[in-house]
Amino acid sequence: MPTIIDLTLPLQDGLPALGRLARPVVIPHTTHEASKKFQQGTSDDLLTFTTFYLGMLDHTGTHVDALSHNNPEGATIDEMPVEMFMGKAVCLDLRHVGDRGDITRETLETAEREAGVKVDGHIVLMCTGLNTRHWPHDTICTNNAQVTAEATRWLYERGSMVHGVEGPSTDRVDENIFENHRVCRDLGMVHYEWLWNLEALIGKGEFTFQGIPLRIKGGSASPVRALAFLE
Repeated sequence: MPTIIDLTLPLQDGLPALGRLARPVVIPHTTHEASKKFQQGTSDDLLTFTTFYLGMLDHTGTHVDALSHNNPEGATIDEMPVEMFMGKAVCLDLRHVGDRGDITRETLETAEREAGVKVDGHIVLMCTGLNTRHWPHDTICTNNAQVTAEATRWLYERGSMVHGVEGPSTDRVDENIFENHRVCRDLGMVHYEWLWNLEALIGKGEFTFQGIPLRIKGGSASPVRALAFLE
């Protein structure tokens, strides 16, 4: 059996969010005590229940963007092939890039050599240490590294159509340039954001990744349960 590493940010009420996006609302809806009024079961074996209300954007928590997010002609999350959200993967150690640094073509080439895995159609996850440095403070939303346009093209040249990062974005949102998002739009690439626990994958070589989105009709993204399977 493979070792399974959970790469998913726990989804909870009021998670940090970019200023232009809403924080999620995750609150009790029905409690066991309140549900007694429904008299489920029998008098000597009452069946109570609990439910939670979720109010959130499709870009909440650990999520993957749909092609339609930035491309009006792109496929929505329910239209994209499920095979795109799983496959061989590698995690690159980019912790030296630091807060608000640039992830360049050279950065990825060096990290690829250190990982010992030649990127060839892999899903590429990028560990920058952002979560370790900033979680759970709101500073996590403004200190992520920038995946540059040239780095994005480097991935594309190696057949990597999917990549993933810690934090809320692949771009420094406050700069309003969005170079990674624009290249992804033009080349049909997608990415995961708010990945978690990537340090656990450093030095592990190639593994299998899976982050399946919900089938949200017309969705521009979806929360996922992101998992790494290590042999």
